[in-house]
Amino acid sequence: HVQLVESGGGSVQAGGSLRLSCAASGYSYRSYVMGWFRQAPGKEREGVAVVDSDGRTKYADSVKGRFTISRDNAKNTLYLQLNSMKSEDTAMYFCSSLTDGSWFTGGQGTQVTVS
Repeated sequence: HVQLVESGGGSVQAGGSLRLSCAASGYSYRSYVMGWFRQAPGKEREGVAVVDSDGRTKYADSVKGRFTISRDNAKNTLYLQLNSMKSEDTAMYFCSSLTDGSWFTGGQGTQVTVS
């Protein structure tokens, strides 16, 4: 039974920082590409960052240089460090696992609000 549980969201002022975490369980986490997505009210879900099993990363242009995705395979945990935050980063953030060619999102997400 695969579980992904996000945490770490909150309210911050513009320019501030947050660190999101995603605890994974129920599968061989270390073998999978993992990603962070976000969805703002009235907008479609968008990809923020991905990291493969070897630690290689890709970012959306809107967050390059500000956000950092990382993973700790020993702890089965995915992270997203958010720095220099902007109001347009306000969204619900979800972590996902690329499974059989599709993104699996099992958590409730964590809300990030930037004012």
